[in-house]
Amino acid sequence: MKLFDTHAHIGLINEDPIEQLIITEEAKRAGIEHIVSICNNLHDFFQVYDNLSTATYVYHSIGVSPSEVSNPGRDWVEKIEEGTKLNRVIAIGEIGLDYFRKFGNRDSQIELFIRQLEMADKLGFPVIIHNREAGKDVLEILTEKLPERGGVLHCYSEDLEFAQKALNLNLYISFAGNVTYKNARNLHETAKNIPLERMLIESESPFMVPSAYRGKRNRPAYLKATVEFIAELRDEPLELVTETLYQNSLNFFGIEK
Repeated sequence: MKLFDTHAHIGLINEDPIEQLIITEEAKRAGIEHIVSICNNLHDFFQVYDNLSTATYVYHSIGVSPSEVSNPGRDWVEKIEEGTKLNRVIAIGEIGLDYFRKFGNRDSQIELFIRQLEMADKLGFPVIIHNREAGKDVLEILTEKLPERGGVLHCYSEDLEFAQKALNLNLYISFAGNVTYKNARNLHETAKNIPLERMLIESESPFMVPSAYRGKRNRPAYLKATVEFIAELRDEPLELVTETLYQNSLNFFGIEK
């Protein structure tokens, strides 16, 4: 079984560089062939990138999340451009809108989101999209501004109807551990009915721990529980689901194996 964790906040699981390597090695032993490391701000991105310089099975995404809209950092545009030139940087993200936490104001979030979508298109990268209680605006913006390389709605939280609209665009839908929760009926319906070829999975570590590990902080090594749940939900062979999700990840990020 080969798995691809498309979204893990390694720097939030542990700040210590050695521990970060241990976490990724643990994931590798659990069948995780690759991990995409996600940071919400650029300072953390460069720090974690350096910490994981020897972990060649870890890829990286660079961007400014909506949580940092009030202080994206000095010369943030130039720093993103600089970061995209580094080895194993494969996406812009996570970027998007978050109306739940009310970071900054909506106009400033939208401006930051659109600017990074335009950068991704110019630089030739796919985008990893954060959406929390902002689905209408996210979908409207992506309809106009989605980069040619497409994007993924990470840690999906909307319903099947929204997913069907998103799939009309060049978007993938990624499920995290919350799809395993008993009361997540919208997610169950969506994961069961969308095409497997447009699906990704992620740990979203250290958040959204699968129900089998409730009470613990999430880690990439727990990803297997999520894919097993999805296979059972769809009534499809686990081998077929894992192989398809792995190939989807390679295709989306443009990784040749």
